[in-house]
Order: sequence, then structure tokens, then C-alpha cells
Amino acid sequence: MVPSEENQLLPREGMFWSCRQSIFDEMKKKFSQSETAADEPRVLCIIQDTTNAKVVTQRLTLNLPASTPLKQLFEDVSAKAGYINATFELVWSNGLNNPDQCPLDYTSEKSLTESGFEPGKKNFLQLTDKNGEQPQFASDESGTAESSGQEDITQKRIIGPQLRESSVGCGDYSNHSYSYSPILGKSETGYVGLVNQAMTCYLNSLLQTLFMTPEFRNALYRWEFEECEEDRVTNIPYQLQRLFVLLQTSKKRAVETTDVTRSFGWDSSEAWQQHDVQELCRVMFDALEQKWKQTEQADLINQLYQGKLKDYVRCLECGYESWRIDTYLDIPLVIRPYGSSLAFNSVEEALQAFVQPETLHGPNQYFCERCKKKCDARKGLKFLHFPYLLTLQLKRFDFDYTTMHRIKLNDRMTFPAELDMSPFIDVEDEKSPQTESCTDSGAENEGSCHSDQLSNDFSNDDVVDEGICLDSNSTSDKTSKAGNEKNGWIYELFSVMVHSGSAAGGHYYACIKSFGDGQWYSFNDQHVSRITQDDIRKTYGGSPVTRGYYSSAFASSTNAYMLIYRQKESTKNAKFLEVHDFPKHIQHLVQKEKESEEQEKRQKEIERNTCKIKIFCIHPMRQTMMENKLEVHKDKTLREAVEIAYKLMELEGVLPLDCCRLVKYDEFHDYLERSYEGEEETPVGMLLGGVKSSYMFDLLLETRRPEQNFQPYKSGEVMVKVHVVDLKTETLAPPVNVRAYLNQTVAEFKQIISQATGLSAEHMRIVLERCCNDLRLLHVPSKTLKAEGFFRSNKIFVESLDTQDNQAPFTESQLWHLLDQHANTIRLYVSLPEQSPVSQGLHQKAAGDPVNLEGSCESAGTSSACRKPVEAILEESTERLKNLSLLQHQQQLSCTLGGNGDGMKSAEGSDFETIESPSQETELSASVDNRELENRIPSSDAEVPLQSEEKSDSDVNNDRSTSSVDSDILSSSHSSDTLCNADTAPISLSNGLDSHSITYSRRSKASEGKKETWDTAEEDSGTDSEYDENGKCRGLARYIYFRAEHCTSEDGSGDGQKNLLVLVDKRITLAAFKQQLEPYIGVPSSQFKIFRVYANSQEFESVRLNETLSSFSDDNKITIRLGRALRKGEYRVKVFQLLVNDPEPCKFLLDAVFAKGMTVRQSKEELLPQLREQCGLDLSIDRFRLRKKTWKNPGTIFLDYHVYENDINISSNWEVFLEALNEAEKMKSLSQLAVLTRRWKPSQMKLDPFQEVVLESSSVEELKEKLHAISEIPMENIEFAKGRGTFPCDISVLEVHQDLDWNPKVTTLNVWPLYICDDGAVIFYRDKTEQLMDLTEEQRSGLLKKESSRLQKLGHRVNYSPRKEKALKIYLDSGPSKDSSQD
Repeated sequence: MVPSEENQLLPREGMFWSCRQSIFDEMKKKFSQSETAADEPRVLCIIQDTTNAKVVTQRLTLNLPASTPLKQLFEDVSAKAGYINATFELVWSNGLNNPDQCPLDYTSEKSLTESGFEPGKKNFLQLTDKNGEQPQFASDESGTAESSGQEDITQKRIIGPQLRESSVGCGDYSNHSYSYSPILGKSETGYVGLVNQAMTCYLNSLLQTLFMTPEFRNALYRWEFEECEEDRVTNIPYQLQRLFVLLQTSKKRAVETTDVTRSFGWDSSEAWQQHDVQELCRVMFDALEQKWKQTEQADLINQLYQGKLKDYVRCLECGYESWRIDTYLDIPLVIRPYGSSLAFNSVEEALQAFVQPETLHGPNQYFCERCKKKCDARKGLKFLHFPYLLTLQLKRFDFDYTTMHRIKLNDRMTFPAELDMSPFIDVEDEKSPQTESCTDSGAENEGSCHSDQLSNDFSNDDVVDEGICLDSNSTSDKTSKAGNEKNGWIYELFSVMVHSGSAAGGHYYACIKSFGDGQWYSFNDQHVSRITQDDIRKTYGGSPVTRGYYSSAFASSTNAYMLIYRQKESTKNAKFLEVHDFPKHIQHLVQKEKESEEQEKRQKEIERNTCKIKIFCIHPMRQTMMENKLEVHKDKTLREAVEIAYKLMELEGVLPLDCCRLVKYDEFHDYLERSYEGEEETPVGMLLGGVKSSYMFDLLLETRRPEQNFQPYKSGEVMVKVHVVDLKTETLAPPVNVRAYLNQTVAEFKQIISQATGLSAEHMRIVLERCCNDLRLLHVPSKTLKAEGFFRSNKIFVESLDTQDNQAPFTESQLWHLLDQHANTIRLYVSLPEQSPVSQGLHQKAAGDPVNLEGSCESAGTSSACRKPVEAILEESTERLKNLSLLQHQQQLSCTLGGNGDGMKSAEGSDFETIESPSQETELSASVDNRELENRIPSSDAEVPLQSEEKSDSDVNNDRSTSSVDSDILSSSHSSDTLCNADTAPISLSNGLDSHSITYSRRSKASEGKKETWDTAEEDSGTDSEYDENGKCRGLARYIYFRAEHCTSEDGSGDGQKNLLVLVDKRITLAAFKQQLEPYIGVPSSQFKIFRVYANSQEFESVRLNETLSSFSDDNKITIRLGRALRKGEYRVKVFQLLVNDPEPCKFLLDAVFAKGMTVRQSKEELLPQLREQCGLDLSIDRFRLRKKTWKNPGTIFLDYHVYENDINISSNWEVFLEALNEAEKMKSLSQLAVLTRRWKPSQMKLDPFQEVVLESSSVEELKEKLHAISEIPMENIEFAKGRGTFPCDISVLEVHQDLDWNPKVTTLNVWPLYICDDGAVIFYRDKTEQLMDLTEEQRSGLLKKESSRLQKLGHRVNYSPRKEKALKIYLDSGPSKDSSQD
């Protein structure tokens, strides 16, 4: 028993001094012993447990006095490791896991120093198997710690400096160092822990408590599962039975609870849900009762945990009592009474308050059936019967109505080790003649104890029953009966379930007393440790000093939550079943679980000796690299490993087994390190260097044709991939692998290449490709490969023709240009617009000839594609001047190039063609034709709403190849007979290009040093000083490779979409790339846009014409959309309509183009025709305004004379609001302020629509004047408040009257707490004399549902909910059904 401060018993004076003297002598003796031990030198022993009994190697550390006998060392090691002494050996070790085989004698009486131990140094030992047999665990014979009935004697003496173990399990849970490996050895306590799946600490605490309850465990063991009933997996009693067997017999440190939760019908998500342990107890007991129906255990829960109480109301005038009988499984005890600032001191006080009746008087009077009127009455609860196992729940979780949050009460509440419940039992008969008869409510009202009816009045007069007519029994008989009844209600505490944390979440663990040895243990998930009574007292909670209202806030958050007592009665108190007393079905289960555990241990042993390494293989048929993970036992030979890899790579039936071998491989450098000739019978573990968690190399399953022989690979060699270059056909051959040494010279290396390729070494040129597109010609024969920069894996190009190209400087040779183009060419897939106005003639010329648009128009005859439509919009005069300037520049450029008109190669020529500037005549005709075509196409600002940086809400519904304006361009300038022919035959790709090698992202030397800027508006519009305003390159054309061929759609949709396979040099700029695409699209580069398609199918526009394609890589996808591209100084702007009184106030209208230097009025003029054509809005220029848009909030109103970039900051992907006006614009200057006002009418529970108010200043007085003018509310009665959140600042009509900050004490709007400095602020106002409407409960409930539905549709938060809690359920028939409403 743990006595409290109030009821401690003081011994008599003589006994007191005698006990004090004996305690003093004992302390003096121990102090002298410890002082002597402290002066003696100590020996530090580090013992490595390498036995097979422990799958994971453990290290034991002992710090012993030097005089300790060797025999005692063995005893200490056996106690600490959990083994039986003399079943293991200790051998010396050098500290590197290499034991010296000289076992120590476990019977020797020699001291440690005499046995060779050195004080003050580390002495390394290894604990090994004895005679090849594993050590025996100390708990093998007994099964559990409580069955042995002995405590570990090593705990009674100090083995070196140690931390006090009692601190474990009683501090904050976050301070523990968890080890979630369940395969560690069993705790030295002999008990097994439970693995926390994620947040299942509440489940672990309850399961350990039930396991440590003898009556429950024994009854569970006596139940036998019948196969015909149901599946074992879903049977809760069977899985609990199996878990208890593991807890009692397993050798593991902790076991899993996944099988138990699976029987509950839980999925993996339940492991991440926090629940209340008392709620789990109730739900699990209900599930067990359902499963145990019609069995001997059908009434087990009621027999152990169920009690009875009476809920009564007694009339104080006539004594008439109305009552009913309720049953309960636990008693909820209030920590702090409602409305009180002080908490109860102890469990006894809380129990007294639980049965304390309250008086019903005044408006709460009770209608008495006998008096036929309302009378004062007494209402309360009485305990009629206490269960054998008494469960007390301390109600530490409460609700704070001030903050409207859940809170945890951490106040101090003591509880005794022995609890006398006799003062709280009512021994009178459950029914008396003068009372109303009520039926037993049974289990339906379990736990319906009315703890909210407690009173803080503890007077003894209230406990006396008044006005009850009892049976004619003598007082002495009743007193004798009561005395006999009350003698049996003594309970002893054996389980304390502790919660550490707050109301939002925390951690549970259990402090449980073993009925076998009387010792307290902390069961903290997988950690089990001994604790003391002091640790139990720490779970009282609170602070021992103060007991005020705020003491809970500063108290420890670790405190007791559930207490379980067992009735002290020798005839009922049971003991745990011993292993030899188990029923037969439990013995079979024990044997089955033991075999399963042994199998798991063997499997773990196999895994410990299994080499796991990554393996690669190039499929001989598909020529693709395959990757897998090879798992092979370390004792398997290399020949057996090859057979395993052969089957793993599924090469059976493809080629024979003897055509495969394993070689050492480095995937990162694509390097074959060595082969294993003559080592086919060598164990794999020896070849790989042992079993490791990861290897610094990989394996390659190399294959060969039957007529070939494997080439030996030696360590120290380097691997070289040789590509033979044919300058005549300008092709590169697939690589040939050769090996060489770094100390070989270039001349010797040429001979090796000559033998491998058959090329002549006399005129051979070798080019080494190093990183970053660095091509180096190896021209010094005497230089070594190492000096030339060879590494483990290398790539070279060789050519041996005796041509004039050999005499040219390397950087000017044809070989260099060919390799340079090869290294920088990427493959792109381009999707053309569905209505691309390109004719079949253009497709035929697309193979390489420049497209002559003028010629195509002439061949079309009277085609409508060349006729100028009536509705075509002519370019401005400035645009014509730009074109004229461009034409003059191109003429000068053509003259400079010397009219090299024959420089373009045909499609039948080289794959790597050189694109140079065309002749003057070709340039003139193309320029004139392009200018004419540009004049035909309307210069519309409408664009597809997809941008390079981010996507707006409207982008989701705009997945099309052309916008509405783009469609008008096509329909007005080209007829359907000039569109692309879908049946055009694709042109086959050249075999000369090695596309697998085009994987480098390098920037050419030509682009080095170019100044790149990213932040200016000019760069956003995609212009640069190197380009004119149409994106044409001002400098000389470089040798840029470009080739395009038609192909089918990759997705195979067959929707008629035209696609191009483009091979292009990635150093080309976007402007030049668009010029090369012009012949395939049929419109100038200024009239189409390029969108890059990413892996998630999102498309973003590429607008920076001066940037190269270096950010693109092989197989990237590009989509072409028709529409005018941006020019210098232009920005694409998204225009949204502002509808202040609509449910959705923000509506996307269109994309527009604004330019620097343009006024707001000019942009409005350009918007008018687009609004009519695309949106159907017929507005006049003075009846709408543009204003700033910040997310969904309307901001500054733009005045007509404002200039973009000067007065209004403009950027790419800008967004603005367009607001239609009912009258002329009132905003004339920046000094004015426009606010949106909304009237609140509390008498009608209604909010009026928004009305705009324009203020000349920021004064509150002027605001009230304007509000008075529109509402006719007297100025002195106007109260206003600023709206909260994002426009339109929605708020429930049930909250607006109280939650807003009405009538702030300010004189101007631009100061705290309003800070209204910009247009668009929302202001609510009301008449302070108007009374709030008095709602009935029905009206309030209906209004609440209506407002909640409205606000949820708008995406607004209705009320505070930090985390949606999921109800705890155990599914007896099936798993949880998916709730579609939660989706």
C-alpha cells in the first residue's frame, strides 16, 4: 500500500528508534563497501555476443573490480545476456572480431587480474557457442518471469556505473531511444514487448494489461478454436490467444500485433490513427462477447468487469423514490468538477463526489408521482455491486468553452495501492415496497454514469437516505449484513495506463505489477523494464506544490489515465497457468509457434549469409539493358550463381547456358572491371568479398554467340568503346569494345584498334571524347593513354581514309564537324496543329529543300489559300517599315555570303546537312511571301491560355491545338484543300545517326560567353540584341543540323494528329528553330507558338527566342499552336471578370497582349472587339474598368491615363480584373479610395449585396456619411467592421454579429487595426439599434445546416477542427466499407 500524507501510521517510540538505528547501520555498511570498491582499480570488459542464438550481434559492457573472481564474471555475463551459466564460452578477442581460441574457465576462482585482464584498459572478449550448441536462455524452462518466481540477483549489486533503470517508462515518451527490431534478445526482465505499428501504443498498453491479468489469460487459454467456425485470420479470440502464447514463450524482445489488428478488420491506415485506450477497451470487450456467444466464455467479461449501480430520484416531501438499475464496465471519475478551479486530491474524493446526490429545487423540481406535483427531490447514484476487476477512468480530457478547444487536465490526483470500496457500496435491497419498480437496464446502459451531475458539496447529511420506507428487518441484522458485505471490497492496484502528451495526441504505456513476484514493470511498447513505487507516484500528475486553476497548465503531461484494481480474495485470486498445465490445444499452439519462430530464425540466418547485388544483362535479342537483383548464398559456387542469374534474366530458350558468364561491372562508368576465368568453383562470397549490405560494384551477365569466345578481362585494364566513322556516308558505326592498359602508347593502341576493326593503322585518326563535349585528337604516337586522359571507361572515334581532310586543322576538318553535330543532336517529337495550312507540296519539300511559299501558291492556282480574304486585317504602317528594314538587311546579308544558293543539300544527300544562308533570290521571294502571308493573318491578341511559368484556372478546359481566334485565322486565310494530307507516307530515318549517344547536355563553344539575362521584361518577351523584332538572327548562320520527317502519333490514338520527328542541333536558338519549322506549319514563325510538353502532360509556352534548346533532351515532346507570338516589350495578360455579387466572383474571360508604353485606355480599346467576339460582352469603353488582381482579391483601380511599366508594374503571366460598371467611372485620381460595403441586418439574419463607396479621403467620418447616404441609417448609429480573409470575405450569418471586430476606435481607415490603404477592401456595417433576431432551436439548426452547406461549397472553413478523428471500430464480419462521402 502507498499511504497518503494524511493517513500514515506512526510507530511507537521504541520501535521507531530501533528501526532507525538498523537502517543507519545498513547504510553505513553499504557505504563502506562502495567506498572500498571505489578505491580498487576496475576492469572494463567488452563482450561481443556472436552466438547463433542472437541473430543480431550484441555488445555487453561490464565494469568490474579487479579482484572479481573469473567465476563471478561468467555469472554476470549470463545474467546480462539472459543465458544459463556454463552453456556458453568466453574467448579472448583482439577487438576486431577475430577471436583467439583460448576459452576461459567458468569455474576458476582466480581474480580478473590474475586471469590476464588489464585494469584501466579495454579487454575484448567474445561470447561463443559451447561445443557447437547454442546457449540456453534463462527463461527457457519456466517460459515466463512470473512462473520462476525469482528476481534477477544481479540487480541487487552494482556491476559498474549504471543508470537508474526506474527512469525508463515514467518520463516523457519522446526521450526514449526506440529500437524497432523485434528480433533482439528478450529483455532481462523475462517479459516480451509489443511492436508499435505506428500509433498503436494505446492497443499495446491494453493488451499487456490483459495479458498480465491471470483470470483473463487463463480463461482465454481454456477457449478452443473450432476450424469449422471461420477463418483463423479473422477470429479475434484466436489471434489474442496466439499473441498471449508468444508473449509468454517467445525468445524475442518484442512481437508484432499486426495479426491481431488484421482480425479487427483494420487496414494499414488504422495504425496511423490515435484512439482512446478506454474506448478501445469497451469496443474490444463488445467484440469478444459477440465472438464468445454460446461458449463457456460467453459471460466472461461480465463476470470479471461488470458492476451494478442504481440511478435514483427521491422526493424530499413523501420519500417516494424512482430508480433504475444500470450496469457498468468502468467508473469515470472527474478530475476537476465543472465550474470549479480546484481538482480533486485523490481517487477517494472523486468517488465520493460520484455518489454525492444533488438537490433538484426551484425550476429543476421533480414531478412526484405520489404527491402529484413538482417537489424538491434528491437525485444521485449508488453502487450496488463492484466487479472483480475494477476499472477506474480518470477523465483528464475536457473541453474548454473559453477557447473552444479540447484540453487535457494534468492536475495531481493520487490513488492508493489498496483501495477500500466499502464506503461507496449500498447494501440495502435493490427493491423496496415503497419504491417504484424498474427493470434492470442491463448492458444497454453500460457506463451511463452521470458524471456531469456531480456537486462539490461533501456534507455527510446528503448521504443519508431520506423518506424511504424499508422492510421490517431489525437494525442489528442489517448492520451485521452490511458488515459482512463491506469486508470483501478491498482492491489492490495492478495496472496503471499512463498517457503522456496533450489532448491533440500523445503516447500510452502501462505500468503493471506482476502477481507472480510482486514487482512493478513498465511496458512501453517493445521496451520492458523494472520500476519502483516512486515511479508509480510520478504518474499522479500535477505539481506537488500548488493546486490553483493554472497548475494544470504547468504540470507534467505524463499522468495516469486508467487504473485497474483486482479484488483481494484468496478464494477468487487465480495464478497464471504454467507451461506444463496448458490445455492440449494451447500446447499444440506453443509447439506451432516455436517451430514458426525457429523457421524465422533459420530464414534470418539464411538472409545473413545471402549476397544481394545488382545484376545487369544486355538481352541478346532485344539489345536492351535489363536490371535485376541477384540473391545467392555466399557458399554457392560461381557456376551455380551463373545458372541462377541465367534463370533470373529469363534467357532460357534464347541462348544456351554455356554462352553466359558473370563479370565484375561498374554501371556508373559502364566499365567491365574483370572476369573470373578458372574460378567457376569458387564460392560467391569469396569473390564478392563477403556478405555486405551494399557493394561498390555490380555484376554483368555477359552473353556471346555460340561461335564466339569470351574475352578475358583483367584488373587494371581500361575499356574503350570504338566508333568507326565513315566520312563518305557521314555515318557512325555501332561501338566495338576493346581493352587496353593506361601505360600503352597511342601507337600501340592503334595496333589494337586495327586488329579489332580491320582498319589501317597508318592513316588512322583517333578522337577521344571526354566530358563536356571535349573532342581531342590523339596525334602524338609516343604519348601514353593515361597522359591523353583515358579513364576506366572511354569513348573514341576512329577514321582511316587518306584524304585531304587529314591535312586540315582538326577543328576545321569534316571529321570534327561530323562528331560535333553528332554529340549535340537531339531527337524531338513535334505535334503540328490539326488545322495546319500546309500543302502536300510543302511536305514533299520538307526533306531538306527550303520551302518556297510563293512557288507553292502559284502551283495552287486559284486556291483560296493564296487569295486575300475581305476580313483580313492589314498591318500597321510601323509593321511595314519593320518588314522593309528586314528585307534590306537580308539583301545585304545575301550579298555578304556571295549568293551561295546551292549550299543547301537535298534530302537524298547527307544526313548531317549544313544549313547556310540561302541565295539573294530565294531570300527575296521567301521574305516577300512571308510578309504577304503575315498581312493576310489578323494580328489578334487572343492566345491559348497556357504560359511558360504557371497555369491559371482556365487552362484546365483549354486542351486544344488552336484558340478561337487562331481558328479564325485559319478559316479566313486558307481553305480545306490546302491542309496536310493525312495519308502522306512517312520518310524512313537514316541508319547513320547513333541516337543512343545523343544524351549529353552541352553548350557549344559558339554560345560560350554569351550574356544571358532572365529578369527583364525584354527577356521575358523573348527578344535580344542579336535578333530583330521578328526573331530573325542578325549574325551569320552557323553550321546547324536540322532534319524533320513525318511520323505517326506515338500514343496510337489515330486522331489524325500530324507529328514530326525532328533531329536538331540543341545549340540552335528558339528563333532559328521556329524558322526551320515554318515550311512544315505553313505560316511565319511570328504566327505560331511553341509549347513544351512535360511528363505530367502539362504544357508551357517557350517564349525566349534567344535561348538555345540546350534544356531539351532526347524524345522530348513539343506542341505547336497557331497564334501570334509575342514581340519585344509585349506581355501576355490573363483577364478575369469581377462579379462582386455572384457566388463565384472570379471568372476567366480571355488572354490578351499588353505592351510597354501603352495606356490603360488603349488596352481597353483593344479588348473591346475581343470581348464581343469571344465572350459576348457588348461594353462601351466608359462602362468598364481594369483593376489589379491579387489571387482573388480586387485591388487598385487603373485609371485611363495610367501607362504600363511607368505607372503600373507589368510582368509575364500578369492577371487583371475587368469590372463592368452600371454608371460612369467615379474614380478620377489616385487620392480617392474605393471600398466594397455590405450591410448586415441582424433582425432579419441577412446580408445585403455589395455596394461600392468611393471616398475622397480615408476618414471614418466620410465613410459614415457615405453609408448614411446609401442606407439612411443615422450616422451616430452606424457601426462597421473590416471583412476577414479572401474576397468576398464570406462569413456565416450566425457568426457575423459576434465574431467581427465592430466599431473600431479609429478616426482614419489607414491605421491599425484596419490598415485599409488600397481599393477593394470589404467593410460590413449595421445599425446598432437593430436587435438580433431571436431564433428557435429548430430555426438555428436549419440555418446552421444552410450556412454550412453554402460555405463548404465556396471552400470556406466553417468552424475549428484541428484533426478529423476517425471512430474506433472493430469489424466482426468484414473490413471497413469505403465511404463515398469521405472521398
